[in-house]
Amino acid sequence: MKKKNPWALLPIGVFLLIYLGLGLLFEYGLKIPMGFYNIPIVIAFLVAILVACLQNKDLSFDQKLTIMGQGVGDKNIITMLLIFLVAGAFVGVVGRSSAQSVAYFMLSLIPPQFAVAVLFLVACFVSTAMGTSVGTITLITPIAVEVAQASNFSVALCVGSIVGGAMFGDNLSFISDTTIAACNGQGCAMKDKFRGNFWIALPAAVATLVLILILTLGHDTTPIVESYNLLQILPYVLVLVGGIAGINVFVVLLIGIASGAIIMLATGQTAATDLLASMGSGAAGMFETSMVAILVAAMCSLIRVYGGFDALLSFIQSLFKGKKGGQLGMGLLVGTMDIATANNTVAIVMANPIAKEMSQEYDITPQRTACLLDTFSCIFQGIIPYGAQMLVAISATAEMGVSLSAFQIMGYLFYPYLLLVSSLVAIFLVKEKK
Repeated sequence: MKKKNPWALLPIGVFLLIYLGLGLLFEYGLKIPMGFYNIPIVIAFLVAILVACLQNKDLSFDQKLTIMGQGVGDKNIITMLLIFLVAGAFVGVVGRSSAQSVAYFMLSLIPPQFAVAVLFLVACFVSTAMGTSVGTITLITPIAVEVAQASNFSVALCVGSIVGGAMFGDNLSFISDTTIAACNGQGCAMKDKFRGNFWIALPAAVATLVLILILTLGHDTTPIVESYNLLQILPYVLVLVGGIAGINVFVVLLIGIASGAIIMLATGQTAATDLLASMGSGAAGMFETSMVAILVAAMCSLIRVYGGFDALLSFIQSLFKGKKGGQLGMGLLVGTMDIATANNTVAIVMANPIAKEMSQEYDITPQRTACLLDTFSCIFQGIIPYGAQMLVAISATAEMGVSLSAFQIMGYLFYPYLLLVSSLVAIFLVKEKK
């Protein structure tokens, strides 16, 4: 008989109260710009772990440390941490100029009247290659504002297309935090998750592209001429092709780092010492994400032993019946956590252990579970007005002298909305292949 203890979930509630409560207070109560992201998420998790350690008097503190150590030492957690660091080093090596070369190269291939559609495609490609939606939005939003100002296209439409395309890559990329977290948390190969995820994301992306073309049909604009370096595109292409081909993710990233380093040095873009510094700063940029993964693994180990996950699983089973209902329950579980944390990677890391037990209970494959966690977290993350993606987009447009609100952009977030529709179709109308 499984032990069910709803009170064991208290640490999660404490974390949400601190992180979400203070975030909303700073952002909307005190009107602090980017206030939601001034809350140190690591400290919030440390407090939650302290609460977990104060629970269950039957176990000594040393026993609780042992339980947490076993959770952190899990093979999937260690693999996730190593991939985070190598992916960060890759982004540090290739730098911002490489991503801009990708964007301007793709814009140069298509007639200017299709510029908004190209912006969406550029955002899809760059985010898939870079593995970061926030980085993609930061790089391409200024280009989107230029496109809008050079024509009669709506700035909100251009920026909304960028945000949508950025979430496409965030969901699919082999080096995205969300993909790494979902795949390693469920113990499935990235290529298997990608194959299932691709056929959910592709219809939504195609429908988004068609919708953008319909809305912009008949418009004209002046060409945007910017210089780019074709060689700088190569590392992204190698990472993308290697990942799709099913090559080990570490090998793919090392190839990307090596090719990027050679190109940057050969073209004189950077000195060897600066390249090493960039690689180090890129890996260091993954510190908070890595620490969150460690702290969540420790906290969830205690919650599982206390019976919290059994209680939560029992509650979900009472609401969602059957395999399809279980899949929807997974999606809503990670979506709710994303709304609370405004961070899709954190939401996946928190949902992983619960989803793993649900997958066994509902007979859902690990790759399907990873796909659902990644997809639904990206859907919600791409829509919420206080998410990092939306805030960065607004900030980038403001720097270009354009005032835009989150709710103006939300009207043009076609891709996240259509991805939700595609996900529901996949759950209820498409039979999963083993």
